Amino acid sequence: MAKESFSPDERAAMKERAREAKREASAAEDLEDVLSKIAEMPDIDRTLAEHVHATVLAAAPNLTPKTWYGMPAYAKDGTIVCFFQAALKFKSRYATLGFSDEAALDNGPMWPAAYALVEWTDDVEAQVSKLVTQAVG
Repeated sequence: MAKESFSPDERAAMKERAREAKREASAAEDLEDVLSKIAEMPDIDRTLAEHVHATVLAAAPNLTPKTWYGMPAYAKDGTIVCFFQAALKFKSRYATLGFSDEAALDNGPMWPAAYALVEWTDDVEAQVSKLVTQAVG
């Protein structure tokens, strides 16, 4: 029996992305969507997402919150720079803070573009703030 190429969760994320791309929302509606997605998350993911959300907006107030594949994301001039992926979104053992190729994180011939998040600490907050500040240039 051939394995399906995408899981049901992956197909759902792609459908969400298609809806997001078709929809022209105001910044207020986009923010409401992000906060709604965060509120729907299980406790551990929600706590991390709330911290990421606050830290990203404090470090780079020029970024605009919006959803991306049904996840909280942050855009500069309409282009996604970073995003949060809940652990349970794809049944992973950790949440992820990811950066798109628009993020100015270049450091030689190789650099990380995603970070595992398992708990929020002052050190994690400082590191996320530094990464986001660097990412937006």
